[in-house]
Amino acid sequence: MQTMSVPAKQRATYADVLAAPDGLVAELVDGKLVTSPRPGPFHATAASALGGELWSPFRRGRGGPGGWVILDEPELHLLGAEVLVPDVVGWRVERMPELPVTAWFETVPDWVCEVASPATAAFDRADKMPVYARAGVKFAWIVEPTVQTSETYALENQRWVLLETFRGDRGVRAAPFDAIELEVGVLWGQPAGMP
Repeated sequence: MQTMSVPAKQRATYADVLAAPDGLVAELVDGKLVTSPRPGPFHATAASALGGELWSPFRRGRGGPGGWVILDEPELHLLGAEVLVPDVVGWRVERMPELPVTAWFETVPDWVCEVASPATAAFDRADKMPVYARAGVKFAWIVEPTVQTSETYALENQRWVLLETFRGDRGVRAAPFDAIELEVGVLWGQPAGMP
């Protein structure tokens, strides 16, 4: 009896991320290179608006407690080989008092937010969220601009627990940023203070 050996599939590396075509977001998850297009208008609006809502009160301490580093689309190197690019990320200042000199971040964030679009929703939920849990991220949000909802999660015993689902444009207090009420309507492109 003759046996055939099938060559093992080679794991993607950071060199594959660097070689990805311009205009694509390249990530490594479980040894696989995953590329996705740059965010579309609704996705970009939601991510930018969320970062803007958090910046003054949580980064600068204007109208809120301060004490956070909030960044859009940083490249995270987690668990040795995972390379992820969440839409918005936060670290407590005491855990990351200075920015790294590298082009990426190895300090595990305290909070991540993925803005789910039709092209990325399954990848965000089924592939990236488990990596964030294994890495020890404490809080995660998934924002879906096409249906105007956001879900907030907390990590408990290395598993995500859904805290709350918000929809529409009402003001919300969501962990870990529940010190102030956030205007969710701005995530969907509505000007602040507009009904």
